[in-house]
Amino acid sequence: MYSPLRHTASILSKGQPVQLTFFVTRKCNARCPFCFYVDNTHNKEGSEAELSLDEIKKISLSLGKLLWLAFSGGEPYLRKDLVEISKLFYDYNKPVMMLFPTNGLMPDMIKDKTEQILKYCKKSVVTVKLSLDGLHGDHDVLRDTPGCFDKTMQTYRLLGELLQQYPNFELGINTVFLSENQDKMDEIIDFVQDLTNIKTHTISMVRGRLADSHFKEVDYEKYRCAIDRLERNLKNRTSSLYRFRGAKLKAAQDIVQRRLIHQTLLAQKRHIPCYAGRLNLVLTETGDVYPCEILSTRFGNVRDYNYNMKKIVRSEKARPVLDSIHNKQCYCTHECYFITNILFNPRLYPTLAKEYVQL
Repeated sequence: MYSPLRHTASILSKGQPVQLTFFVTRKCNARCPFCFYVDNTHNKEGSEAELSLDEIKKISLSLGKLLWLAFSGGEPYLRKDLVEISKLFYDYNKPVMMLFPTNGLMPDMIKDKTEQILKYCKKSVVTVKLSLDGLHGDHDVLRDTPGCFDKTMQTYRLLGELLQQYPNFELGINTVFLSENQDKMDEIIDFVQDLTNIKTHTISMVRGRLADSHFKEVDYEKYRCAIDRLERNLKNRTSSLYRFRGAKLKAAQDIVQRRLIHQTLLAQKRHIPCYAGRLNLVLTETGDVYPCEILSTRFGNVRDYNYNMKKIVRSEKARPVLDSIHNKQCYCTHECYFITNILFNPRLYPTLAKEYVQL
């Protein structure tokens, strides 16, 4: 497996992106009203503006080795060439981890594409995260998609068949924490814990600019109770850890991350430095580059920079955006970004070590 230790130099320099989030398509077959990408997914159905495979190859060649590659959307598995895209990044960027979130609505297709990726990307940890925001009909209503829960469970069963065959495969569940499901977190956590093939359960705070903001009217104390449940389950070993080496460190990071998110919610300000735009980049399906998926100010479009990601990050347009992030003019609860903000911040290592020894 590719080693994350090759990125240790970035702990001090923070001069090269190690994490890329790539929104491969805006298309989606669900109608989740709490999706922050909702304007794109619902109003633009065409794919003519999506980056082509040749364009993506040029972008990949302009990047160095990656620690974390997260595909997003829309529904990533609706991108017909998702397997080919994954192979490109695997060949040229050798990501330690590759993340594929999915709503699980296409069980057979998801299993087939995942297995193709697993067969080729043998030295990367390939993680599929199934979305589960409620149980049975609650999930269908929340996502405004009839039959969504049953299809997600079918996808879970099919993907579970791959775990024994592919040691680099991780299967998890992600739940978005909303005003609509915050009172049912205990039953969701209990349900997921009984799923024998699930190795990790993450809870993501609803975020971004939503068409209906009432989904963000959450009780922060209820969020704290939910993350405390997850922490106790980990420390009591009633929950599984990831199967890859370093699973305990990742679990410790998850615990620290959730606490920091809770503190951020309470204080409505940032508590630790953010490396968005330096260690983390976001690429949209049309080639726009952002330091973070929450910010509305982009660095530019790769098509205007000869598909060179390094050139666009060092551009005059990017500099004031990076300065505003450095000067703490924004804050968020984006879990994926907290990963690098914690793991590449030496000041948090004592806190991480304390949690690590308790696991």
